[in-house]
Amino acid sequence: MTDHEAGPRFYGRRKGRPLRAGMQTLLADMLPPLRFDITRPLATQFDKNADLALEIGFGGGEHLAGLAAAMPDINFIGAEPFVNGVASLLRHISTGNLRNIRIWDDDVRLMLSALPAASLRSVFIMFPDPWPKKRHAGRRILQPEMMQQLAQLIRPGGQLVLASDDPTAKGWLLQNAIAQPAFCWTARCPADWRQRPPHLPETRYMKKAERAARQPAWFVFERAA
Repeated sequence: MTDHEAGPRFYGRRKGRPLRAGMQTLLADMLPPLRFDITRPLATQFDKNADLALEIGFGGGEHLAGLAAAMPDINFIGAEPFVNGVASLLRHISTGNLRNIRIWDDDVRLMLSALPAASLRSVFIMFPDPWPKKRHAGRRILQPEMMQQLAQLIRPGGQLVLASDDPTAKGWLLQNAIAQPAFCWTARCPADWRQRPPHLPETRYMKKAERAARQPAWFVFERAA
């Protein structure tokens, strides 16, 4: 793992409740060969050459695992520093026998510069920590600097997919994405952001949000030529 102390300040959680023995075993046995290595060429890190997608902050990994299962001909990198979430994703990988996921278990900002320009077909930022207080705006994951990096990494015609069920986060994500001229918002009517895109898997978190009357919004942007 990269020494996160040498990188940008990170505000999220890295550890939660103590892991059960089975989850600890997954981390010890499965994570090392699946860990994304920024010092190695992309072509050497997956079983086969394929289009590459990135999910930033995959939480418990249910969404990323669903994407990987539905699109086995695409390689995925999942970035998540929360060790409990990493263990959960490893469980999904094991259960689904998924071979097209690699894991960056640290702050995503430490690995973006290692990716080649225009190397990503899509990037997903799904229900990030909203940091709703105004004084914490600088802690939100999607900052103008990251939007600039994503504009360089997502190939023309590729997608940036954002989602949130928090009012503050919805406005923040949409505002920052619209402000980056390299991306075009694909929505043509309210249903385009009020309904989950059909290619995205539904997760338990999404169902829970809807039961609690927290209406998710889905913002799909395309990288301009």
